[in-house]
Amino acid sequence: MLRQLTGAPRSRHQLEQALARRGVDEEISTRVLDRFTEVGLIDDAEYAHLVVRSQRESRGLARRALAVELRRRGVGDPEAQDALATVQPEDEEASARTLLRRKWHAGRDLAPEVRARRAMAMLARKGYPASLAARLVREMMEASGSGVPMDQQDPWEPEAPD
Repeated sequence: MLRQLTGAPRSRHQLEQALARRGVDEEISTRVLDRFTEVGLIDDAEYAHLVVRSQRESRGLARRALAVELRRRGVGDPEAQDALATVQPEDEEASARTLLRRKWHAGRDLAPEVRARRAMAMLARKGYPASLAARLVREMMEASGSGVPMDQQDPWEPEAPD
């Protein structure tokens, strides 16, 4: 069990499942996990914050997808809500813009409608609200229709004065 904790942080639920798979009696498992929690080896609140931070940075997940990920990992609602509260709407929008910019540039040989559809789907999979995704894709489409090659422009940067 300590090996489980040294490899990567785990939630109490994940450790309970690991002990159950190994056939450890439930009463013994509960006592061990209670002791680990007492001495600070298990901290679901800290684990939730770690998951939110790392998944936002590495995968660009939005709050909705992060909530699903925390639930999947067995983090309780109070801990999950506390960790999700650290995600600010403006940070979420900035992440969506970064993901969209990357996806848009990668599909530069595709028709604009195909690029838009694929970008919307990608943002939906990452958990971004449909209204935010639609607005950002619309902005990107409008900017790409300006005649300036997309690899030479950033639709969210102000244009240089003439």
